[in-house]
Amino acid sequence: MDLYDYNTVKRILGKYGFTFSKALGQNFLIDPDVCPQMADSLCADKSTGVLEVGPGIGVLTKELCGVAGRVVSLELDKRLLPVLDETLAEFDNVEILNADVMKIDLNALIDEKLGDCKAVKVCANLPYYITSPVIMTLLESRLPIDEIVVMVQKEAGERLCAQVGSRLAGAVTVAVNYYADSEILFDVLRDCFMPSPKVDSVVIRLKIRKEQKFKVKDEKRFFTVVKCAFSQRRKTALNSISNTMGISKDKVTAVFNGLGLDLNIRAEKLTMEDFINISENI
Repeated sequence: MDLYDYNTVKRILGKYGFTFSKALGQNFLIDPDVCPQMADSLCADKSTGVLEVGPGIGVLTKELCGVAGRVVSLELDKRLLPVLDETLAEFDNVEILNADVMKIDLNALIDEKLGDCKAVKVCANLPYYITSPVIMTLLESRLPIDEIVVMVQKEAGERLCAQVGSRLAGAVTVAVNYYADSEILFDVLRDCFMPSPKVDSVVIRLKIRKEQKFKVKDEKRFFTVVKCAFSQRRKTALNSISNTMGISKDKVTAVFNGLGLDLNIRAEKLTMEDFINISENI
């Protein structure tokens, strides 16, 4: 079954009365080059387990089944379950679960379904509207995974993989950098999808660090400082932190002066070390 053929996909979806949901950000890949590249980028083998988020009609899932020993896919839309039963019928190393990645216990899931795999990786074509929340859930859950390879909106991918302290940096950039090493693997044009979205995409890799790179005494306070610093991007980091954390400007000014930071610096210009030092001294 050629899931890269427009007419084949249209016939299968019509058979089950499926219509695309804008609310779920459904855009299915039909380009024959993208999914194989994503699967190959995992460097998986038969001892590898893969957790997939949002299989759609199973285009990427089929490629993952070909390179990995076991694939577990989480699909939120119940309407796609019978479609996936047909498109993935030839594979005996895949399990589709009707579940929400934002609500399910991922650590328990991996332990139960992929616990005996030598390596576990995450691969997904993420809906644009929920990209950052899903990635942060995967990172903050401290899952026993090696890497995350996902397709995201190009602008989001550039922000996720930006260097902390650069113009594109945001709160999510700092968070990703805290847990992983990130890189953009390749671009994906909008006409690779059915239906075509209004923007292009990129595939990125987040290589999870086995050991903590940054020493932070209070992670909750660190991430609060980061979030507050970026919450009012047009203001200086000092004013943004003071306003949103409810700390007097004089106190934040004293912290900045003590660290030798420019009082007019904006959040995107702060380095990881700056954020850590601010959170330790605030």
